[in-house]
Amino acid sequence: MSTPFYVSPQQAMADRAEYARKGIARGRSLVVLQYADGIVFVGENPSRALHKFSEIYDRIGFAAAGKYNEYENLRIGGVRYADLRGYTYDRDDVTARGLANVYAQTLGTIFSSAAEKPYEVELVVAEVGETPEGDQIYRLPHDGSIVDEHGSVAVGGNAEQISGYLDQRHQDGMSLAEALKLAVQALSRDTNGTEREIPAERLEVAVLDRTRPQQRKFKRIVGRQLDRLLEAGGAATEAESSEEE
Repeated sequence: MSTPFYVSPQQAMADRAEYARKGIARGRSLVVLQYADGIVFVGENPSRALHKFSEIYDRIGFAAAGKYNEYENLRIGGVRYADLRGYTYDRDDVTARGLANVYAQTLGTIFSSAAEKPYEVELVVAEVGETPEGDQIYRLPHDGSIVDEHGSVAVGGNAEQISGYLDQRHQDGMSLAEALKLAVQALSRDTNGTEREIPAERLEVAVLDRTRPQQRKFKRIVGRQLDRLLEAGGAATEAESSEEE
């Protein structure tokens, strides 16, 4: 009789984590940044039907990198949770913190289960406040842990390199055009340090805009509005360079 093959629990969990990280890294990166009037989501996405960013509730947005079918299931579950909680209690009871806890429990349960593979996804849940100090951004890796982020966050692809780039250059009080330009610059940097151009038609951009008079603060930035913001951000960058010279 052959001896059963034994794998320690620590090694099994390390293998599952490595599997999930490799799957997430194969996807394109996305970034989420605070700016003066809210929070902006920017990612490279050639598809106009399969979105990386979505609205969850009035002031809450969702971003995800990794396998589309897996994070789409999580997005739908989040919308159902938010709608039910807002209807049962009050709309103000739906918060990014509560939603992040729900996602953390789901991802943690799946990651710890030996019966199925871990989800190859990394999520960002953001809520725009009445003031910049009230903004909330939570990053949820594949294992269900929660990371409270401030200023900027990157997930998917070469997220570590992009996060370092953003940490050095992101500033409080940036305009939307400045934040968008910084996000595109960060996404344009390859792992070998070279830069490439990302055309506007390959960008997916959305905002949680605290200045919107509507109760729902989520809005997609497309077409001419996106072109104008990119041009404005480029003009601002050139002006700063000429002043430094």
